[in-house]
Amino acid sequence: MTDTDTHRAIEAVWRIESPKVIAGLARLVRDIGVAEELAQDAMVAALEQWPESGVPRNPGAWLMTTAKRRAIDLIRRNERLERKQVELARDLETQPDAPGPDLDALDAGVGDDLLRLVFISCHPILATEARVALTLRLLGGLTTKEIARAFLVSEATVAQRIVRAKRALSDAGVPFEMPDRDELDERLASVLEVVYLIFNEGYAATAGDDWMRPALCEDALRLGRILAELAPGEPEVHGLVALMEIQASRSRARVDRNGDPVLLLEQDRARWDQVLLRRGLAALERAESIDDRRGPYRLQAAIAACHGRARTAEETDWVRIAALYTALAHLTPSPIVELNRAVALSMAFGPGTGLELVDALVDEPSLKRYHLLPSVRGDLLAKVGRFDEARAEFERAAEMTGNVREQALLRERAAACGRGLAPQR
Repeated sequence: MTDTDTHRAIEAVWRIESPKVIAGLARLVRDIGVAEELAQDAMVAALEQWPESGVPRNPGAWLMTTAKRRAIDLIRRNERLERKQVELARDLETQPDAPGPDLDALDAGVGDDLLRLVFISCHPILATEARVALTLRLLGGLTTKEIARAFLVSEATVAQRIVRAKRALSDAGVPFEMPDRDELDERLASVLEVVYLIFNEGYAATAGDDWMRPALCEDALRLGRILAELAPGEPEVHGLVALMEIQASRSRARVDRNGDPVLLLEQDRARWDQVLLRRGLAALERAESIDDRRGPYRLQAAIAACHGRARTAEETDWVRIAALYTALAHLTPSPIVELNRAVALSMAFGPGTGLELVDALVDEPSLKRYHLLPSVRGDLLAKVGRFDEARAEFERAAEMTGNVREQALLRERAAACGRGLAPQR
């Protein structure tokens, strides 16, 4: 294995294992900022040692052991952690070579360290934006740039939120524990938002060479399923799980043999995972059986179910999807919901109807750097035969996205418009 291969392997291991390592360390040191620093120190050690020694058989345990050893040195130097020093240092020094906690056990039940980390990252002392950013950073393994892209804000803003959130948790001495039942309900909404943002980053990566990051989707699905066990009477929890399961069922069909994206209406539906699809539809039924309240995740799951139940693209019930998006727009008004509603209206009632709504969003400040706005507008312009304008929109969208695969797709569509042809994909 070359040094380049090793570095790629380390990056992959970090993406997968870092949330588990941080969560395990946070349980020990009771400070998520310190836990993240220790995990990053272990990552640096891996970058130094693994090119020579090779990637260990259990890289997660290696990172945990290395981080725990760093913890001993840190505790000895840091008088602020004096009360933790005796107990933690004694445990670590009596078993210095122990591989650390069983990382597979992190998937067990609601007492899971990762779940604890979700709830501490979403603690009520933090603003909602800070809770989401911090959890994406610690559990999703996302970069500041990726989080900024998800929120349509600057990287500096996200970086400040993360730093201030960790400082606030540390200063308040927030315990690393599950919230009380009385607190649980008020914190679920923020947690659900975080889990779905993690899923979305895996489902449609905002940057890099890959269209998808399956590991992030799997992490979000696992956390969502745990939450469903934790709060079985919450319809929105089941609605989120349904939404993620149904969307994940399409994963194999979303890329071709070369890894290039395949859009929904062009996908081979025989490649959809029927097990995941059935699980998603069952979760939606559970949500609907609890009560008749329609929250945002339940509405989005109902939209996804319309696609999932259609045996072909032509059988899709676009009129129902447009109605569901209208209900979603009334419940949670946002420019992005309006953009999605425009697509549904165009499919149900013609491209002119959708284009009128999209044109009204062109000057929306929050969509200024949102590449899907010019992408959708380009598609609708092409459908009404305005190819020169469509080509310019696709080219603009390609410049705005950081995902290499998506850039190629958008430039392909721009080229088709340049030839006076409606894009075929």
